[in-house]
Amino acid sequence: MDFLTPVTLENDFVRLEPLAPEHAEDLAAATAGLEDRWYTSVPSAEDVPEEIVRRLARRADGFMNPFAVVRLDTGRAVGMTSYCAIDQPNRVVEIGYTWLSPEVHGTAVNPSAKRLLLEHAFETCDAIRVQFCTHFHNRQSRAAIERLGAKQDGILRNHRIGADGAFRDTVVYSILPHEWPAVRNGLDARLDKRR
Repeated sequence: MDFLTPVTLENDFVRLEPLAPEHAEDLAAATAGLEDRWYTSVPSAEDVPEEIVRRLARRADGFMNPFAVVRLDTGRAVGMTSYCAIDQPNRVVEIGYTWLSPEVHGTAVNPSAKRLLLEHAFETCDAIRVQFCTHFHNRQSRAAIERLGAKQDGILRNHRIGADGAFRDTVVYSILPHEWPAVRNGLDARLDKRR
């Protein structure tokens, strides 16, 4: 299987569903409280439908496989995540363009979603590298990526120009196949405490 194939992934806490226009209402509500995050790109509630269309177009272009993150206990979509920067011939993928409602920060939702995406990448798609990128100033995201067990590869300085014209330094992390068993064990131990 390749990284672009639409698939639904589920565990005890979340279901990752192929992103669809039907998720717009839940996702618009999930953006509340994220308006002041200048170092990340979360759509406004009004822009959620347009963002879904944009991500689906990126899937059609072969760049992205977007998912809605659905909490199993409520059945509501609480964020988005994606396989992106897909390099299928080299079996490399990035997990990114992720945002989650503040109501699920610090819960099992993010580690559960990452557990599903990493397992699928390494065990089904035979990835040789899974990458994560985040804004240098997004300390919350950096801490979450480091808690996964990803290793920092470096910082790409002046990597992008933001919507406000400011230069973005991007911190790059990765997990390799031989590291996946330890990362999996760490995630499982974290999630076992939440059962």
